[in-house]
Amino acid sequence: MSHPDFELYDNVGRTSEQIAAARFGIATRDDLLRWARRDAEPFLADHSVPESPLPSPDLAPYLTALAAAAAPAEAHAVTDRLLDAAEPVLRAMSDYLLAAAKWNGHHRSAAPGSPPRLLMEAAGRSLSVMGIADDAGMAALRAHYDPAPTPAAPDREQVPPSLPPTPPNAAPPGPRPGR
Repeated sequence: MSHPDFELYDNVGRTSEQIAAARFGIATRDDLLRWARRDAEPFLADHSVPESPLPSPDLAPYLTALAAAAAPAEAHAVTDRLLDAAEPVLRAMSDYLLAAAKWNGHHRSAAPGSPPRLLMEAAGRSLSVMGIADDAGMAALRAHYDPAPTPAAPDREQVPPSLPPTPPNAAPPGPRPGR
């Protein structure tokens, strides 16, 4: 049996987060989530919010079609269809995150890095995924259909030199060594 004075220092089985939290006297992420679940239990009993995750889309047809794609246009068509299918869900998630940021009017004078500002940033980023994916698709199509012209190697005889050639046996420019 261990001595009670040493139990405070026994970190066996504790995570680094738990050890740091104990050192600084703050709650861990798990503590915060446990307390929030406990305090929200009566509220959730009165409001039916689904506990199960939202249904995941079946990506098998998209992955099969992508694997069979032989040209950039075909790969883009598959990706574009997936983005079109996912857009309503991403927009709904963005709308919810924005509503959560505006909850109770806390967003009006929120400081950078505060929960309302972070939620507003998350709302924007959830939709920026669509824009980034679209940009990637357009870049791939441009590279395939309209590649940038490659500069031709200049012909030395046709291009006039920008500086005259150095005369043979000429002294190097600059000050000359003195005696």
